[in-house]
Amino acid sequence: MNIYLSGIGGVGIGALADIAESAGYTIFGSDRNNSMMVEKLKKKNIDIEIGNQDGSFLKTKFIENGIDWFVYTAALPKDHPEIKMAKSLGIKITKRDELLNYIIEQKKLKLIAISGTHGKTTTTGMMIWVLKQLGVPVSWSIGTTLTFGDSGYFDPKSDFFVYEADEFDRNFLHFSPTISLITSIDHDHTDIYRTEKDYLDAFVQFVRQSDFTVSWQDEHGEIFEDIHNKFILKDIDSNVVLAGTHNRKNATLVLEALEYLASIGYDFGENLYERTLKAINSFPGTVRRFEKIANGIYSDYGHHPVEVCSTLEMAQEVANKEGFKGVVLIYQPHQNVRQVEVQNEYTEDVFKFANKVIWLPTYLSREDPSLEILTPQFLAKNIKDKAIFSQLDSSLIDTIKEYQKNNYLVLAMSAGSLDGLVRSEFNK
Repeated sequence: MNIYLSGIGGVGIGALADIAESAGYTIFGSDRNNSMMVEKLKKKNIDIEIGNQDGSFLKTKFIENGIDWFVYTAALPKDHPEIKMAKSLGIKITKRDELLNYIIEQKKLKLIAISGTHGKTTTTGMMIWVLKQLGVPVSWSIGTTLTFGDSGYFDPKSDFFVYEADEFDRNFLHFSPTISLITSIDHDHTDIYRTEKDYLDAFVQFVRQSDFTVSWQDEHGEIFEDIHNKFILKDIDSNVVLAGTHNRKNATLVLEALEYLASIGYDFGENLYERTLKAINSFPGTVRRFEKIANGIYSDYGHHPVEVCSTLEMAQEVANKEGFKGVVLIYQPHQNVRQVEVQNEYTEDVFKFANKVIWLPTYLSREDPSLEILTPQFLAKNIKDKAIFSQLDSSLIDTIKEYQKNNYLVLAMSAGSLDGLVRSEFNK
């Protein structure tokens, strides 16, 4: 089967291209710009065009080879020239998740899906890491680069596929997992799920499509009351020693999931609990999930008040353990449309583990032009005593260096451009 992927240089689509090629499919693709992902895929002799994506390359490949499936990223507008060309040629058109589900089904893999509002990337990374440490061949797709592997990988010897099942645009509803792990549920992606009920209903449907589910008994645990094939966790495994309550909760999910898979016949070898625990406690983390950039400087992708609080708690644990004076948070909110929704959630309690908060202007992406842009001063109104306001410029770098010099742990939290600035300056 010949597959064409538009936006092939992105982390998600590029990882899918890598998986599909390794699974035996012929891949073509295009992107507007070159990238490290593009260069990696070209080394696998994947034919990729970089340029304006006007549809001519797709048409040429269709004439020369035949294209069976056109896959596009959600970032592409529906009137994009390549989508229009694919329609005119009668090619099957879908987003990435439908192709990924097809590969999983065709290769008869058992899907371990990790979903939830917060923590799914880290938990997915943990599951992949543990299976590798147990010597179990595994394939995967995750929304970041791992410190110990690529964002997507296919092992022809694997029985399991570990997947970060993103609820955005209801993508996770394309799958029927052997087991699903639910990390947390808080109303999010309000551009897709207008009401909390819409959001909760999507998770209920996802769980109904799963053979078995492991979740936490949180404030939304009641939505799974009618689900029979489940295990609801109430307590963190006391033998997990990772920093951060949320990491210890995520690790407990992984422990329970592997115990369940062993109980239904999967042979992971003797002393599974002890070996799994050892692997979890040595978990090296994922990129941009409390990632150490330099001495005393960390980067994290979190951009929701719940994530901010959880990550700050972990930062304080690390600071206390390693002898730092305290924690300084540099926070770049993500999307004004999101800030309008969460503006009242930025309470003093969210930032209780930070000594100072350097608040940057919101990183704007996919915005509603009718909404007023909320200022940092407005968003941080509940933490006036802790808040310092700054721009993303050289003076911010000077401020970070000063806190670093004075032995503070500096945590940069952003799903936008802050990470790039900090990384370019300090990760040398």
